[in-house]
Amino acid sequence: MPETLKKAISEALARASVYGVNVSLEHPAELKNGDYSSGVALQYTKQAGVAPKMLAEKIVAALGDIKGIAKIEIAGPGFINFYLASAALAEAVEEARTEDMWGANKNLARKKIMVEYTDPNPFKEFHIGHLMSNAIGESISRLLQFSGAEVRRANYQGDIGPHVAKAIWGVMKLGVDPNDAAQLGKAYATGAQAYENDIAAKAEVDAINTKVYDKSDAEINAVYAAGRKASLDHFEELYKMLGTKFDHYFFESETAPRGLKLVEKNPGVFEKSDGAIVYKGEKKELHTRVFVTSKGLPTYEAKDLGLAELKAETWGFDTSITVTAHEQADYFAVVKAAMEDVLPDIAPKIQHVSHGMMRFAEGKMSSRTGNVITGESLLVDLTEAAKVRGAESRAEDHEVLAQQVAVAAIKYQILKQASGKDIIFDRDRALSLEGDSGPYLQYAHARACAVVEQANLRGVASKVGSNRASDDLTRFLHRFPEAVEYASSHNEPHLLTNYLLEFASAFNSWYAQVHILDGTPEAAHRVALVDAVRKTLKNGLWILGIPAPERM
Repeated sequence: MPETLKKAISEALARASVYGVNVSLEHPAELKNGDYSSGVALQYTKQAGVAPKMLAEKIVAALGDIKGIAKIEIAGPGFINFYLASAALAEAVEEARTEDMWGANKNLARKKIMVEYTDPNPFKEFHIGHLMSNAIGESISRLLQFSGAEVRRANYQGDIGPHVAKAIWGVMKLGVDPNDAAQLGKAYATGAQAYENDIAAKAEVDAINTKVYDKSDAEINAVYAAGRKASLDHFEELYKMLGTKFDHYFFESETAPRGLKLVEKNPGVFEKSDGAIVYKGEKKELHTRVFVTSKGLPTYEAKDLGLAELKAETWGFDTSITVTAHEQADYFAVVKAAMEDVLPDIAPKIQHVSHGMMRFAEGKMSSRTGNVITGESLLVDLTEAAKVRGAESRAEDHEVLAQQVAVAAIKYQILKQASGKDIIFDRDRALSLEGDSGPYLQYAHARACAVVEQANLRGVASKVGSNRASDDLTRFLHRFPEAVEYASSHNEPHLLTNYLLEFASAFNSWYAQVHILDGTPEAAHRVALVDAVRKTLKNGLWILGIPAPERM
């Protein structure tokens, strides 16, 4: 419908001698003002040489009848409002309840897109930043899939580097079992604190770091192998809970030698400085960063160059998106600048989506102190809290439901904000069923499932009535495919999240006012509408990466 309207408006403007226009449409804030609205009359009034309202009248007169539109009105100084016909709304209801991929589009058909996200480091805990990256990256992946792209999920993990050496030092000093993932976080915190406060410990950690790279010490090799496996296995348990399955795993142990070679074979791009090799970003109005240390070891920057090369060799993508914290924006700007010089064919395909920080009352969290709320501990805490409500639910497995509610509570709070913005996490609000929460959307879906289930038990067959008067709920439902398309085009899950909240609220309001299974012929259409609501919420929640339990 949007494209139909834009074409019709463009043709109407041409009749008023206004050419080369860019017609914009939006959904009015209030449904009483129509389903679509355009301000083209105000935008092109000077070109037309008439007042906005007069131009709007000319446009409306030239539009004539448009299939699917019941009414066109001029409002205010010259806005043109369009109201959908009942038949068009009924068609959307029927499509929603019968099409598995309701809401999908083919805008990115034949596009190959790799999305890298989560990126937890072995030997360290799964922290809040990884949780945020996972929620955003998984949802972006699903948005792109719903837009027809072939998507591959990638996870890049730091299995070498100073953090590994600090953790191994901690394991050896504390005497903990490197096969126990829970102990590795404590070992890392111990090593990190010692590295900052003890000169001797710092020297020992640096020595371990070198040995990890050259694999020259059997004891260190054994601790490294055990800790790496324990960490990665534990992360897989978390990915499963979060609903993520990666297609590719990349590791710094693979990208480090590649990055080192790229730097070494491009002496005209990089410069030596105090024994290290740096990239002078000032030539591109950025800043200088070290790519190889004075000890000859590649830094994160060099490894990221190697990662880009490895990704491209692994799969011929059109675009590679990396989801990272906003505080790394300057870092990635320099890496991208260096990449443009050494990997000119790959660099234009690399994009970064940033996320903000999640904050609690005590402020920003750091994994270096060991005294933090981790991503994993937050999941566990919310799951335990959700078990109380789960025990009173209609769900067959209360434990599974509690976990699903916990995932919804966290992901929704992350995804309701624009990607680069910070989040203040409110535990009680996150678990609330009263609105503006993931569990609220889940409950609306479960409510719709319950209605359809009751209709089936009573033998009420659903049937869409094509001549039914339009209602707010149906008009909101009609917008779902556009909401998906808009969120996908901007790589912004929060745009869909906001739509789903508004839609669920409309459904709950309608549900409170309407007697659905009242034994009248109208019941068939109401059940069909509820079934369409169920499918819309189910598909919307899937895109957000939030489970959609049928019973709560």
